[in-house]
Formats: sequence, structure tokens, C-alpha cells
Amino acid sequence: MTDKQKKFCDEYLIDLNATKAYKAAYPNVKSESAAMSGASRLLRNVKVKAYIDEQLEKISSEKVADAKEVMEYLTSVLRGESQSEIVVIEGTGDGCSDARRMSKAPDEKDRLKAAELLGKRYGLFSEKVELEGDIGVTIVDDV
Repeated sequence: MTDKQKKFCDEYLIDLNATKAYKAAYPNVKSESAAMSGASRLLRNVKVKAYIDEQLEKISSEKVADAKEVMEYLTSVLRGESQSEIVVIEGTGDGCSDARRMSKAPDEKDRLKAAELLGKRYGLFSEKVELEGDIGVTIVDDV
């Protein structure tokens, strides 16, 4: 892949605007239609497409929580190990008040919700009704 193709890819990954990325990588292109067709051609290039897909995968894996991370977070909330930040308003007298931030452990409602979500994940609360037996089937034709 050339330096200009890499620059196109990096610019494209900023806002996914191919025409704008093409103009940034190839500043000598003046017409909008030439930039659009050049960008379209580059997006079909195998090496360019592979590089963009690889970078998007990196971005996705860094920013999106996976199942393990979600389960660990819910467990920490359930056990009261996590901390959240809240704003507390305190009166200072003469009708004035100040706001300050405080850390607090999850309350009972938060812990119960985490337990519920974990329980659903592990199927602890399913209402399964198992019915066993031999039941005959009769089909009636009322024609």
C-alpha cells in the first residue's frame, strides 16, 4: 500500500467520508466527481479494504465491552465492590448551597438489578414447566 493510500485510509477512518479523505490524501484533485470516483476505486482496492477492516476491528474491540467484561462488572456491582460518583448539594447558610462530588458503593436497588441480570444470564429464574405423560390425539373432521 502506498503512503497516499494509507493517508486516505487514516482520513477515512476519522468520519467515514470517502470523498473528503480522498481530497486530503490527493490534494491536487480539484473536482468533486473525480474525488468521488477515486475514493470509490480505492475502497474497492483489496489492500485498502483489508487495512480499513483491520483498523475498524481494532477500534471496535477497544471500545466495545465483551461478554466477560460485562459479567465482571455486574459481579462487582452485586458484591458492592464498584464505586459510582454522585453530586451532593449541601447548604452553607444564608440560602446558599454548594455542590460536591462523592463516591458511593452501589445501593440495594443497584445490587438487586445486577443479581437479576446475572441470574437471567445463567438461567436461574426460568419458569420451566415439564410435562410428561402419554396423551392421545384425536382429530375430528366436522365436514
